[in-house]
Amino acid sequence: MGDLASLLKESWSLVEEHQDKVAGYFYARIFLRYPDLRDLFPVQMDVQRARLLGAIVTAVQTLEDPERFDEYLRALGRDHRKFHVEPEHYEVVGGALIESMRAFAGEDWSIEYDQAWADAYAVIASKMLAGADADPNPPYWYGEVVAHERRSRDIAVFTVLPLQTLEYRAGQYLSLECPRYQPRLWRTYSPANAPRRDNTLDFHVRAVGAGWVSSALVRRMQVGDMVKLAAPMGSMTLDRRSTRDAVFVAGGTGLAPIKSLLEELTRYNRTRWVHVFFGAQTREDLYDLADLNRLAARYPWLSVVTACSDDPTFPGEQGYISDVVAKYGPWKEHDFFVSGSGRMVKATLKRLAELQVPSVRIKYDSFSD
Repeated sequence: MGDLASLLKESWSLVEEHQDKVAGYFYARIFLRYPDLRDLFPVQMDVQRARLLGAIVTAVQTLEDPERFDEYLRALGRDHRKFHVEPEHYEVVGGALIESMRAFAGEDWSIEYDQAWADAYAVIASKMLAGADADPNPPYWYGEVVAHERRSRDIAVFTVLPLQTLEYRAGQYLSLECPRYQPRLWRTYSPANAPRRDNTLDFHVRAVGAGWVSSALVRRMQVGDMVKLAAPMGSMTLDRRSTRDAVFVAGGTGLAPIKSLLEELTRYNRTRWVHVFFGAQTREDLYDLADLNRLAARYPWLSVVTACSDDPTFPGEQGYISDVVAKYGPWKEHDFFVSGSGRMVKATLKRLAELQVPSVRIKYDSFSD
């Protein structure tokens, strides 16, 4: 696998700076030859193009880690069932992918690169198909919106009741589609609660810029609307065997999976101290602080620290939450869970590395619209 991984990374470097063009060409080749496949994809293809390249790069980067490689691709195969992908589509995609990379690599592309990508894609496709075939669940679940509350100008908290039981673990995330407003556009969101007997799921969503889906979920969605929910993914889950104290770091609506993990802990924890650091730009963005404080008042093992980075009159901590965490501690013996925007997660991971927190004790969830 070492030579194959080397060839893949070497050839990818030839087209990496042309990622958007490669992806555009890739989809054009597919849709020109097989126009019926266009209906499987959303009308707006900008995000879809980026996600294709992200999946490819991740697959390439995990080739030298067979266990992670296998787990990632099987999960990807299960997830792609929501797009109604059939086995014959994999051959179409593989051919278009190699043709696109060859077109933008120019004269530097070689027969060896062609064969390396063909071999790698065969492995990728077989593992994705195996993951899809082994999944006993439906491609997606329908759910009804049973509650919807605006918590701020651009944040909403809403509750969905799946029409069939949907099993997941606290800390995982689901893909969500709102067919009424943005058909065939899927985005990932983490439930803000551990599994419940009534099967309901709470979601925290911020309308991000021109985000197609997030804006619809916050500003247009109503009680009674139907959504689709795809299979749970992600590994930011609790290890019940751990006896170490825990630190949860949340930025904005990254609080959702943190609340899910907290709810699970309330069901069994008696021995672990848990510290929550919740950061946002302004106090308005600390949209769920009242509920966090109620939890802290009820459970002696839980403490909550809040911070605002752009609200000078806020009475709590001032500054970025990654810097606030560094003011407390020491943290070398703790388990860490980090959730928020890509920039917030990156800054926090960098700070934790400076604090010498072992990376094996850090789980994180980075999101964007």
